[in-house]
Amino acid sequence: MTGITDLNTLIATMEPEQAPEMFVFVSVLHPTTQMFASAKGMFVEKEGVTFILQEKIAQELEIEGDGPYACITLNVHSSLEAVGLTAAFAKALATANISANVVAGYYHDHIFVAKRDAQDAMNVLKALSDRATP
Repeated sequence: MTGITDLNTLIATMEPEQAPEMFVFVSVLHPTTQMFASAKGMFVEKEGVTFILQEKIAQELEIEGDGPYACITLNVHSSLEAVGLTAAFAKALATANISANVVAGYYHDHIFVAKRDAQDAMNVLKALSDRATP
């Protein structure tokens, strides 16, 4: 299944949705099976393995993390070769002074913003989408 590449269509139909859970970013040298099994996302770096975990799971595992962050998913199937979507929403969020940590999945982009900025980020993304024409 091929994702959408047209920038105007992507922005107009991105349908941002905030997950109900809060997340933290953690880095560990010796990850456990439970970390892999419960991760929203992960990336191996030379300093350790970065995990995106639900805040409650990190607390249960007694792991200190950076956060909490809200996860906003753009519910449009964006192609991994699409050009400009990340730049467009990053610029809109930056203009509103909202930091964004972006993870691209196969089907969707996921934007992690500080919990305190979640509603403002949703408003910015919806406004960006509302201004676009497919």
